[in-house]
Amino acid sequence: MKRKTITRLLCTAVLTASLCGAANASTAVTAQLDPNITVQIDGTARTFYNVQGQEVHPIVYRGTTYLPIRSIGELMDRNVDWNNASNTVSIGGKRSTGNATGTPDHAAKKTDVTFYLSPEITVMIDGTERTFYGADGKQVVPAIYNGSIYLPIRSIGEMMHKAVSWDERTQTVILRADANGMVTDYDTQNGGSSVHSIGSKPAEGVTLEQAKQTALNHAGKTAAEVTFVKTKKDFDDGRWKYEIEFITSSNDLEYDYEIDVATGKILSWDQDAENYVPAAPQKPNGTQGISEAAAKKIALARVSGATSANLSEFKRDFDDGRWEYEGKILYQNMEYEFTIDASTGAILEWEAESIYD
Repeated sequence: MKRKTITRLLCTAVLTASLCGAANASTAVTAQLDPNITVQIDGTARTFYNVQGQEVHPIVYRGTTYLPIRSIGELMDRNVDWNNASNTVSIGGKRSTGNATGTPDHAAKKTDVTFYLSPEITVMIDGTERTFYGADGKQVVPAIYNGSIYLPIRSIGEMMHKAVSWDERTQTVILRADANGMVTDYDTQNGGSSVHSIGSKPAEGVTLEQAKQTALNHAGKTAAEVTFVKTKKDFDDGRWKYEIEFITSSNDLEYDYEIDVATGKILSWDQDAENYVPAAPQKPNGTQGISEAAAKKIALARVSGATSANLSEFKRDFDDGRWEYEGKILYQNMEYEFTIDASTGAILEWEAESIYD
């Protein structure tokens, strides 16, 4: 769930430039600074320092461990540059300065900190813009803490072509050269791990054209009736998938599919009414479902004191084969996100989260 955008500025210098502009569009979350986590690179434990000579420690957010990008530059022996005008951090070229040194901070303790997730920051590696994903296949974005940009260690492993693993017993993140290009997805919260090979070829299976036809058949459309906006092969959740997205020629409906490369099976699908207002949703027996007003009343009843003025992003959508109402309630520093079945009025999903963690 997205949190409220933070408007205050972070005016601490990072690299050689200010991050004030980038922080404007950042989102504040609560993470955990953890000096007990050791980072081991090719068998050697590493300690990192900022430009002021202060030791910097790993930060954990939702099971993902982050390191400052300046330290990433040291690991890769590359220069790190910041462009404040474009909110772009670049890693590339043979490092022209030495690694930062300082005094170890032995008094540091595990503590909660305010972490700023910053999707507006662009990361360039050797001139190419990079996007990073977590073990769950969801995109992860750069973050800011104490004036420094952070990236997940899993992404660092990908950039360095090293295996990444987690030793629960010693609380150690391990990055190590691996001839097979293996990267371990690990969760520091539960010690679990799963391994997949980024560099390996997908298993033999259906072609992209066959997968596109499967999606069209399922949607009851022909190629002439749609425009494909995404056709991508990706490795996620331990298997290769085709991600296929298309819209109808009238731009009324958008379809998203995930199809297993090996079997051609549809793993998930979604249909959204983008610019189309359908007739009222129908119950299975053909009678009308609940109205928008009724859906709003059901949601507001869950938050004592909230009124329609606190509703935002309310819409009707077709998802998982049914019509639903989706929306948010912002009330007394809390954000509530809900999904309501448009036929029955049942609350299908409900999330509550503090806006100011």
